[in-house]
Amino acid sequence: LKVTSIATQGRWGSSDWVTRYQLQYSDSGRTWRPYRQEDVIWTFTGNSDTDTVVQHKLPHSIRTRYMRLLSLEGSPKGGMGLRLEAYGCTYKSDVADFDGRSALLYRFNQKSTSTVKDVISLRFQSHQAEGVLVHGEGQRGDFLTLELQRGRLILHLNLDDAKPQSAGRSSSVMLGSLLDDHHWHSVQIERFNKHVNFTVDGHTQHFRSPGQEDTLEIDYELSFGGIPLPGKPGTFLHENFHGCIENLNYNGVSVIDMAKRRKPQIYTVAIKSHSLSRLGTTKALKKIAL
Repeated sequence: LKVTSIATQGRWGSSDWVTRYQLQYSDSGRTWRPYRQEDVIWTFTGNSDTDTVVQHKLPHSIRTRYMRLLSLEGSPKGGMGLRLEAYGCTYKSDVADFDGRSALLYRFNQKSTSTVKDVISLRFQSHQAEGVLVHGEGQRGDFLTLELQRGRLILHLNLDDAKPQSAGRSSSVMLGSLLDDHHWHSVQIERFNKHVNFTVDGHTQHFRSPGQEDTLEIDYELSFGGIPLPGKPGTFLHENFHGCIENLNYNGVSVIDMAKRRKPQIYTVAIKSHSLSRLGTTKALKKIAL
């Protein structure tokens, strides 16, 4: 459910109500996350009588399975009691579960794709502090990698070719912290030419990719959850992703939805252990839980 507002009212036929409270939500019902505004755990103003309805629209809607209210202060005339109503809408969720040994591949219709504009969006829930979420690269040296490192998200981007004079011209931008907390986190990457907006949980960092080129050229495919093919420029050893990815969209394409509908552009591939000296692929395909 996507919750957009909440309303409270005192307990009927009594002198009980809640004057201040906090909101918590959870996907499992075991670990809970407080609702925040401006990075502060938010305290809502409640009721001052039994009958009046007090409604709060949430500036940032929440997507959750469970929700609870933490009462902080009650009625001076009675005790704590309330009626609660949540408002929202149904939420379409396409989820893929990654076990750290497989990747999802989106194959292009042509050998390579060259873009001046890209939009990638997803939500993820991580079980580990390291892991590749998105990767694509081209033979001329272009690459884009989104990965977790020590619980923080890092976006690596290179639009220049692999010539010596272009060495060191890639960009790496870091956002977020403690993102391996088993909670859902939202990510969006918007690129137009060299200008990039990188957003994690509502916090955006704008940067400009160095170099002369405006286009990102990627060969064959984008991979999600790991890097299955070694040996191209820009590729080095990374940990595979272990967790869940939800509503993965690349330039208007819903990748997980296509995988569920068994579209031929989507492949699943098993990846060898990182204890090996190089990253490789096996011939057998491993099905990712969808």
